[in-house]
Amino acid sequence: AARHADSQLVALADLPCYCVGEATADAARAAGIGAIRIGPRDGKALLDIIAAKGARRIVHLSGRHHVGLADPRLQIMRIAVYAAEAVERMPADAERALDEGALALLHSPRAARVFAGLVDAAGLNRARIAIAAISEAAERAAGDGWAYSGAAAAPRDQALLELAGKLCKKAPEGGTGMAR
Repeated sequence: AARHADSQLVALADLPCYCVGEATADAARAAGIGAIRIGPRDGKALLDIIAAKGARRIVHLSGRHHVGLADPRLQIMRIAVYAAEAVERMPADAERALDEGALALLHSPRAARVFAGLVDAAGLNRARIAIAAISEAAERAAGDGWAYSGAAAAPRDQALLELAGKLCKKAPEGGTGMAR
């Protein structure tokens, strides 16, 4: 089955490949796909670019959990190629780090909701934890009560890391794990 999937991927390798972020583009390159273009912000902006280029039918290789983007100019066939499964309980090391005032990086609204639920289930104090979210939607999904929270200027890992650096310079009240 894997060999058949590889041959199907090779057949698509010369088609334009549009990616929302650098990590997806890196994965596409590693799979042997060429002609990669990275969009400016998010999936909606990427759909606008694809439609403007004249495409009408596209394949969206996605995770099982994904944002259900749509565009009336495009016929989109989605194929789930991976899944990110939530844990039922936060690992003890993570609980300790968060209890000491660690910073959490949240890469999606779903991850933010799961993280907030795990923090609450562990009985941790949100007021001791800072969060850096990849987007405003992810920040909203985490809810309120965090020591500090912020959304990256752009939905890119680099922008998220820049925000994390800024948040690490602020110590949450009572927290010890963040640089001053």
